[in-house]
Amino acid sequence: MKTVLTFGVYDMLHIGHILLFKRAKELGDKLIVAVQDGDFILKYKPGTKMIYSTEERAFMVSAVKYVDEVVIYKDVDVDIRNIDFDVFVKGPDQKHEGFQRAVKWCEENGKEVKVLARTEGISSTMLREYCRDK
Repeated sequence: MKTVLTFGVYDMLHIGHILLFKRAKELGDKLIVAVQDGDFILKYKPGTKMIYSTEERAFMVSAVKYVDEVVIYKDVDVDIRNIDFDVFVKGPDQKHEGFQRAVKWCEENGKEVKVLARTEGISSTMLREYCRDK
């Protein structure tokens, strides 16, 4: 069984996320989605306005038919070591140091890394700007 793993916040779950899950699931038999802990986000980005709690985001992600399991994470490069998987899927925008360390760990430990393109015309940032302008 080939297990695929992806990480994200998913505070404004949208069609781009659903398509990411669909494409990630097509790479294996099981898809694990790691949802970032809200308290951890606020610790490093004080003032971030989260719409949903960690539990609500995890529930919404788990309701997507392509997702087989949801886990909560804090640091991608630390928590990736504690999950059993074969393929690490990330977006092209996930470039910060934690993701760079996670990719390096995958390469050193025989894990496949796939970068999946974003869905054109949609992003959480776009949704926030749209809501702000209304």
